[in-house]
Amino acid sequence: MRVLLIGANGYIGRFVADRLLADPAVQLTALGRGDDADVRFDLATGSPGALTRFLDAVHPGVVVNCAGATRGGARELTRHNTVAVATVCEALRRSGCGARLVQVGCSAEYGPSQPGSSTAEDAVPRPGGPYGVSKLAATELVLGSGLDAVVLRVFSPAGPGTPAGSPLGRLAEAMRRAMQSGDGELRLGGLGAQRDFIDVRDVARAVHAASLSAAQGVINIGSGRAVRLRDAAATLARVAGYGGALHELDGPPGALRPTIGHPRTESTGHRVDALGHHRADALGHHRPEPLGHRGDRADTEHAAPVAYPYPDGCGSWQQADVRTARDRLGWRPRIGLEESLADIWMEAACRI
Repeated sequence: MRVLLIGANGYIGRFVADRLLADPAVQLTALGRGDDADVRFDLATGSPGALTRFLDAVHPGVVVNCAGATRGGARELTRHNTVAVATVCEALRRSGCGARLVQVGCSAEYGPSQPGSSTAEDAVPRPGGPYGVSKLAATELVLGSGLDAVVLRVFSPAGPGTPAGSPLGRLAEAMRRAMQSGDGELRLGGLGAQRDFIDVRDVARAVHAASLSAAQGVINIGSGRAVRLRDAAATLARVAGYGGALHELDGPPGALRPTIGHPRTESTGHRVDALGHHRADALGHHRPEPLGHRGDRADTEHAAPVAYPYPDGCGSWQQADVRTARDRLGWRPRIGLEESLADIWMEAACRI
């Protein structure tokens, strides 16, 4: 089976590439913007016609799209997450290759859900931010394309290679800095949110299974269990051997106003916040940013109001209903969160 993988250099794409390369029946070609791609092509700026000519030349049986952007303004997110997918769909419609499309979507397309509930694929999507909106638009393009296509809505990926800007990545970095400096206290904000974490290697297995299946439509990929970030922090501390005290600050992430610019000098103590930054307000009380904050900065004295209570637009709770993945892909998660966190910490510890 000849597979064209788009976005092989990304967080999920790297593991998908490893999984596909391990299958002796797969002949893999990587397309992307990086120099190490087999073919360099920018979906956000390239024409559908150029991509069609490439598809006709390579003639893949499956196209897997792991490309996209998780940060940036609405224009950038739309260009990389929506326009890029429109280019793929149009090129596949024009091409004579008849390839199946596996699109990697995300749980941000759903937006907030009722605490205690499991979100199934028939839930009405209500994304709470521009990232989720851009990914939902891409899903709608795929579903309305008339192609043989499936969209995998991946919940919160974790494990090796976790981006430093993600909640678990920032948590690990904050703990690393605390241990490096010998700080016996770690103050963390935004730990009340509950997310469905799924190991990125299990996500790669799901992509592989979807490539071989005839399933169409939307399929959730998650663990099926929501975990509170404070519990993940406690597990990470145990895995890391951090013996200090974890102080959780009250209030939802949106209630915590980040300090803008350089830390003020009136501080009377030393603390590390959930992002690993040393910050203090004028009274000497350290003010952490929520774990989900993207770390954007403005050269102003006052922070702008937070647009959404939770930076990913998913509210306080998300948990996947994963029965469709089990029934239609024969897929179940295999790697538990503790193993994922151990791998995240292993990479963070190497930076000490």
